[in-house]
Order: sequence, then C-alpha cells, then structure tokens
Amino acid sequence: MLAVLAAGALLVTACTPTDGDDGPVLPGASGHERTVSFQGGGFTVPGTFTVPAGSGDGQVPGVLIISGSGPTDRDGNSAGRPEADTNLNLARVLTGAGAASLRYDKFGSGDPADMDDAEEVALERDVDPLVYDEQMAAAYAELIAQPEVDPERTVILGHSEGALFALRAHEVLDAEPALVLAAPPGTRMLDLIDRQVTEQVRTAEAQGGVGEVTAAQLLSDIRAGRAAVRAGTELPRDDSTGLFTEQNEDYLAWIDAFDPVELAGELPATTPVLVLWGEEDAQVNAEEIDRLMTGLSGAERVDLPGVDHILREYDDSPGAAALDADRPFAPEVTPAVEEFLDGLW
Repeated sequence: MLAVLAAGALLVTACTPTDGDDGPVLPGASGHERTVSFQGGGFTVPGTFTVPAGSGDGQVPGVLIISGSGPTDRDGNSAGRPEADTNLNLARVLTGAGAASLRYDKFGSGDPADMDDAEEVALERDVDPLVYDEQMAAAYAELIAQPEVDPERTVILGHSEGALFALRAHEVLDAEPALVLAAPPGTRMLDLIDRQVTEQVRTAEAQGGVGEVTAAQLLSDIRAGRAAVRAGTELPRDDSTGLFTEQNEDYLAWIDAFDPVELAGELPATTPVLVLWGEEDAQVNAEEIDRLMTGLSGAERVDLPGVDHILREYDDSPGAAALDADRPFAPEVTPAVEEFLDGLW
C-alpha cells in the first residue's frame, strides 16, 4: 500500500552494490525452522516457526513477529526492499537469545504463486482492515500451540507499523504479552506519511529531481488526501502521490485512528516494553520517538547509533552506498533484546 514511501526510503539508504565478500555476518543463530500454516481472517496464512537448537524437551519463550506497512512478507521484505530481511534477522537474534519465534505472511504480502484463490480474489476488492487483527490473533494462537513454546512467556515484536498492532495486542488477543517495538511510529499514520513525503519531496526538489510545480502538487495532494480520509469525504481525483485510492481508503482511515501515545497509555500497567530505534531512521524521527515515549511509563528505550529503519548499519559518507544485503544488521540489537528477555522471567 505504501510502496511510494518504500521507494523513497531506498533513495535515502542508497542502492549501489559493493564489491568484496559474500556479505556481512548474520546476527544471532539460525536454530531449527519449520513451515507452518493456519487460518486467519478467512484465508490460509503461511509462516515460519523457529526454535533454538538444543532446546530439548523444555519449553522456551515465544515471540510473534509482526511486519511493517504494506505488502511486507514474513522475512520483512517487499517489492521496494527485497533484501531487507528485518524479520528474518530479528528471528535469528531471538533464537540466539533462547526464544522461539513465529513470523508470517500477512494478507497480501506472500508469494503470489503460493496464494490461495480466496486471497487473490480479495486483493482485487477493498481491504477489510480487521483481517490484519484476525491474522495476528490466529498467528499468536499458532505460536503458543507449538509444543516448544511456553504460553506463559510470550512477546509481541512489531516492526514499524507492526508496532501499532503490538500496542493493541492485549485487546485483540485477550492476553498480556511483553512488547518489543522496533522503529515504531510515534504519531498518527497520516501525519507520519505527510512528514515523510514532505521531506522526500523537498529533498528531491533541492537535488533537481522534482520541479517546483510538481513538488507543490505532491504536497497539496498529500494534505488533501489526509483531510479527505479523516473527514470521510470523497478522495481527491488524480492524486499525484498514488497513496490515496478507494482500495486503501478504509485501511488508511482505520490505521490513522490509532494514536500511538494513546495506545501506549492504555497498556496494562505491568506490560514490559522495549523500544528500539535507529538514529539514522529516515522514516521515524527522533521527535516522533520522543513523543511515543511520553505514553510509555517505565519502558526501556535503546537508541542505535548509525542504524536505519530496517535496523541495518547506515553510512552516508561519500562513496559509502550499498545494497541492504551488504550492510550489517545492527550488532547493538542483540544485547538489547537479550537483556530485555533475561529480565522478563
């Protein structure tokens, strides 16, 4: 849905391959993986369950990983960022920390060749936002049904927009898991999108990639679209941003209604929360994270220097451009997650 923003993020993090080795060292440990599938929201949902090697007959903590916005698959990849592997890397970190994890292809994000007919047909119609809640609930049930998982020790890890689902998990799941919020939004979604698009347009304009008239039209359309969605009125015609369509309208109105600070304030008082944020995150800025933290009394915040939105190392010095897959996953994530999990039980 937000492919325009994903493409913009690629411009910020650069996409020129580097020469040399086979890539950076992967974080954590691989563990044992198996493919699972379950019914959620009226569709078959495929996923990957990972458990630490050598866990034996004992049960370990279980973590449900929820992807960010748009058609982002179980590994954290999308058409705009096919090698981000954010969720895959987080699963490895969790495995190394002694926790099992489940990541899944939310509605519309999986390989089209593997989709069932019902999902393919549904993708041609307006999206019912509740399908995402229903799939999260079904994924959580699948996680705690795994024999290796201790259902009394669970965590929801949401990346980017997935953090909004994590903040609402205690209501949707009728459970009170601990939370890890990775690169979470700190303001309402349409305000976040407005800020992101504005920065991208202004940067492109300054670099000569977008003309003054086009820039003005884009900024006008983003604000007109935001106003129409919030007012429930007809969407502007000929939206130059490509973000506001009839197919997306209901979802945008639904997700925009959630203020992260209000959601944070509604958490059960005993909910442990870890917030991970990269200081080079071009999609969620420091001001937005600061705002979110005002609602998270007692939460632990770990700022990651030199790290971007997908939790990989970022270097903007001359000649330092690299593909996502060529940039190391932030090593600071591992000790932060391990320390957080160690303190839970």
